Amino acid sequence: MGKFVTALAGLCLTFALAACQKAGSDAVNAEDMSMGNPAAKVTIIEYASVSCPHCARFDIDVFPAFKAKYIDTGQVRYIAREALTGDPAIAAAGFLTARCAGKDKYFQVVDAIYHAQQEMFTGGEPHAVLLNIARSAGLNDAQFDKCIKDEAALNALNARWEHYVKDDNINSTPTFVINGKVYNKGEMSLPELDAAVAEARASGKTPT
Repeated sequence: MGKFVTALAGLCLTFALAACQKAGSDAVNAEDMSMGNPAAKVTIIEYASVSCPHCARFDIDVFPAFKAKYIDTGQVRYIAREALTGDPAIAAAGFLTARCAGKDKYFQVVDAIYHAQQEMFTGGEPHAVLLNIARSAGLNDAQFDKCIKDEAALNALNARWEHYVKDDNINSTPTFVINGKVYNKGEMSLPELDAAVAEARASGKTPT
């Protein structure tokens, strides 16, 4: 972990997680990573961390079926927003690596990190695990090292997380926002997502 501590020394997570007046925003921005039909009538935003066990369980156990049912069929647009919960150093290094791999490989890298999460937390060396994932995504060792030490990218990631906490009132992961309605009780099952998507359709509210 020493390499992460050095590389991410500027990471600051001291902002309060106290009450904010504004609910989770469903306005799409340029920094969002997304998949699915941009014109879909339902947009689901997931605030998640690659070092959050609940997020990993959702990604592995629920997301594949949800993606096949709704995203791949054009019914739902999915947006991922990066949270620095769990171990913030691992989360930051993981997200930086995914972005360095490129938009076409971003979700592939994130999924690989979720699948390797238990290995990292139960005796594996996080740096080595992430390096192997980076290599599989086409990054060489020098590119990976430069990526996780990119101060500008780290500051941008940290600023996005601070915005999610202060302005979108995100204080736990995973948190889902479905056409503006916030679901912040943790991981959702496929039946719960089915019900939430149906409710979003029935409400007539369109994503912004």
